[in-house]
Amino acid sequence: MSRSAQDERPEPASDRDWHSRVLEDVYAALETSERGLTSDDARERLEREGPNEIEAEEAISPLQIFIDQYKPALIWVLIVAAAVMALVGHVIDAGVIAGVVVFITVFGFLQDYRAEQSIQALKEMSTTYAMARRDGEKTELDATKLVPGDIVFVESGDIVPADARLLEESNLSVDEAALTGESVGVSKEVGEVDTETSLAERENMLYKDTVVERGSGMAVVVETGPESEIGQIATALEEAEERDTPFQAEMDRLGKLIALGVVGIVSVIAVTELVIGDTPPLQVFLTAVGIAVSAVPEGLPAVVTLSLALGARRMADQNALVRRLPIVEALGSVDVICTDKTGTLTEEEMTVQRIVANRETYEVTGTGYDIEGEFRRDDTPVDSDRVAEVMRCGMLCNNVDVGTRERDADDGEAGESGGRERTYLGDPTEIALFVAAQKAGFDHDELDEAYPRLGEVDFTSARKRMTTVHETPDGEIVAYMKGAPETVLERCDRELVDGKFVDLTDERRQELEAQTESFAEDALRVMGFAYRPDVPDDQTETPDESLEQEMVFLGLQGMLDPPRPEVPGAIEGCLDAGINVVMITGDNAVTARAVGKEVGLRSTRVVTGPELEEISDEELREIVDDVDIFARTSPDHKTRILKTLQSKGHTVGMTGDGVNDAPAVKNADVGIAMGIRGTDVTEQASDIVLLDDNFATIRDAVKGGRRIFDNVRKFVNYLLSGNGGEVTMIFTGTLAGLGLVITPIQVLWINVVTDGIPALTMGVDPAADDVMEREPRPPDEGVITDRIVTSIVGIAIFMTVCLLPLFTLNFYGELVPGYDVTGAVLGWSPGYEVGRELAQTMVFTGFVVFEIVRIQAVRFRYGLGLFSNNWLVAAVGIAVVLQLLVLYTSTGQLLFDVEPLALVHWAQIGIAAAVFALLMAAFVKVQDRYFDRY
Repeated sequence: MSRSAQDERPEPASDRDWHSRVLEDVYAALETSERGLTSDDARERLEREGPNEIEAEEAISPLQIFIDQYKPALIWVLIVAAAVMALVGHVIDAGVIAGVVVFITVFGFLQDYRAEQSIQALKEMSTTYAMARRDGEKTELDATKLVPGDIVFVESGDIVPADARLLEESNLSVDEAALTGESVGVSKEVGEVDTETSLAERENMLYKDTVVERGSGMAVVVETGPESEIGQIATALEEAEERDTPFQAEMDRLGKLIALGVVGIVSVIAVTELVIGDTPPLQVFLTAVGIAVSAVPEGLPAVVTLSLALGARRMADQNALVRRLPIVEALGSVDVICTDKTGTLTEEEMTVQRIVANRETYEVTGTGYDIEGEFRRDDTPVDSDRVAEVMRCGMLCNNVDVGTRERDADDGEAGESGGRERTYLGDPTEIALFVAAQKAGFDHDELDEAYPRLGEVDFTSARKRMTTVHETPDGEIVAYMKGAPETVLERCDRELVDGKFVDLTDERRQELEAQTESFAEDALRVMGFAYRPDVPDDQTETPDESLEQEMVFLGLQGMLDPPRPEVPGAIEGCLDAGINVVMITGDNAVTARAVGKEVGLRSTRVVTGPELEEISDEELREIVDDVDIFARTSPDHKTRILKTLQSKGHTVGMTGDGVNDAPAVKNADVGIAMGIRGTDVTEQASDIVLLDDNFATIRDAVKGGRRIFDNVRKFVNYLLSGNGGEVTMIFTGTLAGLGLVITPIQVLWINVVTDGIPALTMGVDPAADDVMEREPRPPDEGVITDRIVTSIVGIAIFMTVCLLPLFTLNFYGELVPGYDVTGAVLGWSPGYEVGRELAQTMVFTGFVVFEIVRIQAVRFRYGLGLFSNNWLVAAVGIAVVLQLLVLYTSTGQLLFDVEPLALVHWAQIGIAAAVFALLMAAFVKVQDRYFDRY
């Protein structure tokens, strides 16, 4: 939106302090009044300010998504390899590599399609119509045409069309959860609040795209479009940095290293052959091509992609939907999880937990909206009659409606109830009172029939109470009141104790005030209850505030959104795994601290949003590792906390549900959205969507991420060690004057098929027993560690040591016509045909057999036996069968230039494999002395 003429205003709107100004200053700044704007003024402002809508950047095109699949360096290594193979006439080799590239890019495209639609989702949230005062009259108009200075009207069910300062209200309550994270509707009232007041506590402001729960109001528009609070979030979301996951960066670095390694090795070979030897240039070129093909792990990108996809599928089965494949691995490196409170750590269902009645305190069992529960005193069950009067008051003085909703498709009971289930419609606090009364045995329909409502004095934020008038079964007229305890007590002169009226003394009032404070310290939302047995006749049908006197105090009810039962165990599991959990919530500090204590956070130090405003970035860096709870936070606070943690080297997972969470979720290393109550905006900005909104699912996802990383590390080790062996064999054979000891097409077969298939099944290896007992790996620790480098080098050397004699033994037989070196060495009779093709076949098959030894050598330190993964066993069997088909079918022999092997050749390979296994066993023990296990 254009702000070119903004300097014409007396006070710039960029100060964003509309909540703290007196109304006269607001009118002056906006050049308006209670009569609103004229049509001409509105038209001019619309041209100057721009439409009241979120400006969306152009959506990324499918073509761009597809082009992005070709950014990784390893993809270009494969493309170059395919081009070289085609250039020298190896069309089949080139076709196989090209097929691998196409598979990887198409698969990646399908995964990324429709991603990054955050701004478009924000735009779609805009309202269509608004009621405003133009030219002194109420007018319904397109909400995008609202401008600062317009007077707007809202009522129950409306979506607020713009940021506005409240002028009038009647029982107005607004659901701001999507913007602030506050779990309870916010009561609004006219007036000024302090400049430093947090967004969640600005009772005199309405914000664009929040929902009016009840009541009505009139307000003056102060900000529209991108300048609104939700517009500012959209801007922050648009500016969020696009971050590669650590794994993406590692794979890109690996691709570059492989490319440089190929160039280096080929250069050394070429120079050696051309300068020192007398090999023809064409042969040198073919040798270089063979080395290049052997050095490139053609199957690695495909195996990585499919492994991540399989991991994502497993996580989806555990209620974690992955939107970006590489993020599956990144979960394993998370060392800080920043989580919301409401609905993630807690049930998001207010529950009455404590009651004061008859001068005694009772505990209430059961959580959420389950009506099963009992009342206890000192852990002993008591009859519900002890709390009946306060429960009756809570149900009668209540506006909850009972309705139905569709059951989830996977709900096993859907068929029994026609696909619908009972639900409650209304304020969460009133629902808690309603459910508690049902635990005491009250039925709403029966009670409503026995005590019909005759009138009501509405709740308002200024009154902080509500009173209803009823006729009793005996024909008497009584009034029931609920509200803030101090407000209720002010209007009571007696108390009901064991069925008798007792004077409410000053000493007793102090006791009740102390009890209320005690409940509040435990984060309970406390309400007081009273009734009046002798309602005057003139207050029966049109009651007013004069009715609310000489009341009889009935008691207190304290309620809380309780922690999910599985959350404490999940947080303990995260802490044991070296993952710190930080709660960032819009709720107040007292509630946040109490919930943090309940769920087992490491400490209960709380920093609030206003306190964050007062400290510098450097001061925040110093304390951020020691704070587990941030309360009363705004969207900017969440992003600031996140970036501070990242600047200290942490890999951070951030949860969120509302629009306010979207920038932080998108900037996080792993953004996690809530699937049940989350907005489309946050889901589109996220990497993972929790289908059950449960923190325990995050713990399980982290475990899955660590498992996947272990498996990726295993098959990277496995594939690269195989490639290292091939390079070393070809390099050594060339320097020894043996020429190509294995052909490019044979190397390609090993890399893509006989190594690739087992590597793929390693992606479903079970997790190591200690996977959640380790500290998170450092952010700068890649897939390839020093141990893996030594493993790759060691395996390559041992493979060369064991396979090169097989080549030599069979190749040199052709130098003495009629004499079989193999038979002479092993004591068998001559007669076998020997030569280069047979020698290459021996090396080719030797590599395939050695894979069985290599697989178990790589998996051994993770505590996994050969038969712990049935898919892997099957894959090894398939690889062996495919190799036999190559060796013993005419098509395979023709395509791969191989000869069928006799038993004597298999015996040689078996001996070489046994030696290789012994060398590997000894090498692993040496590694254990000098390197960490992983």
